[in-house]
Amino acid sequence: MNDLKGKTLFITGASRGIGLAIGKRAARDGANVVIAAKTSDPNPKLPGTIHTAAAESEAAGGRALALQTDIRDEASVLAAVEQAVARFGGIDILVNNASAISLTPTNATPMKRFDLMFGVNVRGTYLCTQACLAELIKSAKAGRNPHVLNMSPPLSMREHWFAPHVAYTMAKFGMSECTLGHAGEFRPHGIAVNSLWPRTVIATAALQMIPGIDLAKCRRPEILADAAHLILTSDAATTTGNFFIDDELLARYGVTDLDRYSVKPGTTDFIPDFFVD
Repeated sequence: MNDLKGKTLFITGASRGIGLAIGKRAARDGANVVIAAKTSDPNPKLPGTIHTAAAESEAAGGRALALQTDIRDEASVLAAVEQAVARFGGIDILVNNASAISLTPTNATPMKRFDLMFGVNVRGTYLCTQACLAELIKSAKAGRNPHVLNMSPPLSMREHWFAPHVAYTMAKFGMSECTLGHAGEFRPHGIAVNSLWPRTVIATAALQMIPGIDLAKCRRPEILADAAHLILTSDAATTTGNFFIDDELLARYGVTDLDRYSVKPGTTDFIPDFFVD
């Protein structure tokens, strides 16, 4: 099983960045890509909408459905899932990519921002997984190798990952706890649940939330897209409950020259991402 031809992927936050890259990589195989994200109208500060993402996915070789979706809103998610199933006949893969970030200490994290991070990262991941579950079970029964992939880090109880930004860390680890729990819960159904996280900072629009980042010391989202593709084409029965790091996973498949993923080719001193010890 080495491609995603004919599979339907429901990807949150896929209008730009990592989610868009994962969708386009699947589209190259001939997959159906459901772009479930909030941005419907162009934003001068953030390039990309659900409509431009759909066009890029179709140009890459797949079929796409752009659905304006707020993953904090249950009705919005349920409607998106219903439309995806009506269009493509089911859902085989869920990628929980949408995320909110605020690298702030407790006294600089308003509760509105706390609620946003938990609403998107934890609740949104849980809600989308719950909403897609019936379709994923059908996919498994049909032998279509269903996967859930959460874009979240390995779990770690080390203080230095919490102290500088307790709220953000809890919100991201909440996604990873979904991986841990759902892998066990869904194993009897034949549904794989895994996490994927980058070794280095990835050049995305989210970097605008982090001042002072040198883009030349980052990698492009395509490294995660290629790593995700390896996970999503693996056997769901045997590849579940893992917390993958992009470069380690690629190395397992013999991909060790990662220069093509560099924003600036030849770079060796990348900025490390969070949560990777």
